[in-house]
Amino acid sequence: MAFRIGVDIGGTFTDFVLVNDGSGVASTYKQLTTPHDPSEAVIAGVLQITAAAGINLSDVTAIVHGTTLVTNAIIERRGCRTGMLVTKGFKDSLDIGRESRYDLYDLRLEYPEPLVTRQRRIEVDERMLHDGTILSAIDVAAVMQDLAALVEAEAVEAIAVCLLHSYVNPAHEIALRDAIQSRFPNLYVSLSSEGYPVIREYERWTTTTLNAYVQPLVDRYLNRLELALSSAGFAGGLFIMSSSGGTLVPATARQFPSRLLESGPAAGILMSAYHGGVLGIDHLLAFDMGGTTAKGAFVVGTRPLKKYELEAARVHEFKRGSGLVINLPVIDMIEIGAGGGSISRVDERGLIRVGPRSAGAKPGPVAYGRGGEEPTLTDANFTLGYLNPEFFLGGRMRIDREAAAAAISKTVGEPLDLDTARAAWGIHEIINEDVAGAFRTHASERGIDSRSCAMIAFGGSGPLHAVRVARKLRIKRVVLPPAAGVMSAFGMLVSPLSFEAVRSHLLELDALTREIWDTQIQILRTEVSEVLLTAGVAETDITFSCVLDMRYQGQGYEIKVSLDLPASDALLDQLQAGFEKQYTRQFGLVLKDRPIEIASWRLEASAPSPAQGFFRVNSYVPGEAKPKAHRMAYEPDVGDFVPHAVYDRYSLPPGVRISGPALVEELESTTVIGSAASASVDDHFNLVVEI
Repeated sequence: MAFRIGVDIGGTFTDFVLVNDGSGVASTYKQLTTPHDPSEAVIAGVLQITAAAGINLSDVTAIVHGTTLVTNAIIERRGCRTGMLVTKGFKDSLDIGRESRYDLYDLRLEYPEPLVTRQRRIEVDERMLHDGTILSAIDVAAVMQDLAALVEAEAVEAIAVCLLHSYVNPAHEIALRDAIQSRFPNLYVSLSSEGYPVIREYERWTTTTLNAYVQPLVDRYLNRLELALSSAGFAGGLFIMSSSGGTLVPATARQFPSRLLESGPAAGILMSAYHGGVLGIDHLLAFDMGGTTAKGAFVVGTRPLKKYELEAARVHEFKRGSGLVINLPVIDMIEIGAGGGSISRVDERGLIRVGPRSAGAKPGPVAYGRGGEEPTLTDANFTLGYLNPEFFLGGRMRIDREAAAAAISKTVGEPLDLDTARAAWGIHEIINEDVAGAFRTHASERGIDSRSCAMIAFGGSGPLHAVRVARKLRIKRVVLPPAAGVMSAFGMLVSPLSFEAVRSHLLELDALTREIWDTQIQILRTEVSEVLLTAGVAETDITFSCVLDMRYQGQGYEIKVSLDLPASDALLDQLQAGFEKQYTRQFGLVLKDRPIEIASWRLEASAPSPAQGFFRVNSYVPGEAKPKAHRMAYEPDVGDFVPHAVYDRYSLPPGVRISGPALVEELESTTVIGSAASASVDDHFNLVVEI
């Protein structure tokens, strides 16, 4: 029998899923994250879930792992001391940025500090022209002398090599890399011509500095993880989730750790798309809410929307331009600091605020009894009766509901002269509105009417809030998959191996010939195929998808145009029609008198998905569709506590219908069904709520 394990490290909990690929039966496990070293929770959980299943770790053929390591390193500035080699005259490009203000009226405007401080940047006397011609040759020996002084003075561990126009001709960057590896073999080196070779040096260089900044951290983490797994008897393949919805082998993750920036959240969105495809849902909103953050992404035609630029470490959460601009393929999602661990307080205006600061796994919510003193959203949900103190994590975790209520009363209730229940409901409802507001903004920016979507909700906190959030967005149907609390870990197990490469090559569309097309695509095809072939994927199993960055000549920014491969003989007509369609959708017109040009070429290689059909969670043993108990819980439409029927989700058979108000409990989460909603269980054991 072949077994695989999916692992998703969150801010509060680390989730585990063990799947028997022969039978499709899955088991789940959840435990607190170990922030000081996330690999400790990974090893402990992997051993626990295999022991519970009665198998050895040697029986597991693959472990697929998603992590917030890179995200946290940037936010908390826990990366390594990084140096930078940059073309002379461009030393301050990281500080100058895009020379734009994200808020015209804020006189105290702040931007995130670059990941490489100014004193760690070395100017390199070289110059490459825009067409790749060498104007000024590089003196590698002189650069090595300057680098030696920097290494001695600043003790840098990694170097980002960022030279002008290296995306056209990388010769100078390659020469520097070879010299660094020869003289300083312990230094990590990232080249801007290797990681993301596209036009616009600021974006290319911030991405390269990010890669260098976290490379030692990721390398050491993977070394610890691989060593610990090997010592425990694991001999299978380790795979790492990337931001774009595919997985990478450790060697690729070590080379391009920047691609792990949104590693964990991407898996849950991909699993939502997988569910949508099986259920025949063409338009859906994937809603993931865990202990620290809430994420939302739209899936159209069973494919999550993607983007190729994101901002990390924003100074202002919702203000575009206030973060570090990173050019990477990533699933297009919105993320806010709203989760079970989000800390509540009364602000200077006398209003309840919840998040973005989180109690995390340590000390955690007050109810956990681990030293937390500030009330969180989870404390509010215990106080409202939505969570069962006797059944949290299946009863494995001791909960102090009274302490949670007391903290809410002291911090929120008393300052606002509210009773404890109303204060707790205020915390709960503010999060609902914050999430709904973020999703409204995301939908309007993407030109999507959320009312036409179904919602798939997951994460430890997602089912608690999904119905109320959907109601605010006027979404009529909410699907809660089995084991929704660990669905991101399930997503790891449906994610294919994939890798995407991009090259900037400016070309007017009318000048495009079949020969030029084949040459450009073949360069990219060789690059992306090599990554998958090295990982053991058969060449005949690799599929390719192409996206071109196109614009009218003279414009400064591009739009993305997808093209099916292999390209047909009507290539030019297809590209022009595709560009005009996207341009019209975005801007409402086309410019017939302007020539069109291709700026960048993107190609993604993917292996087949490792899973087919639905997993069957072993905890589900259908029985009688009767409540196991009744519990007093807060009903907002009444404004008071009312009896809620409490159901054991694992015993609900397909076809059963439940009327609200009701609570459906499972190990990883609880679904709250209000009085204005009803639910049913479909043939795949999904809980489907109709509002």
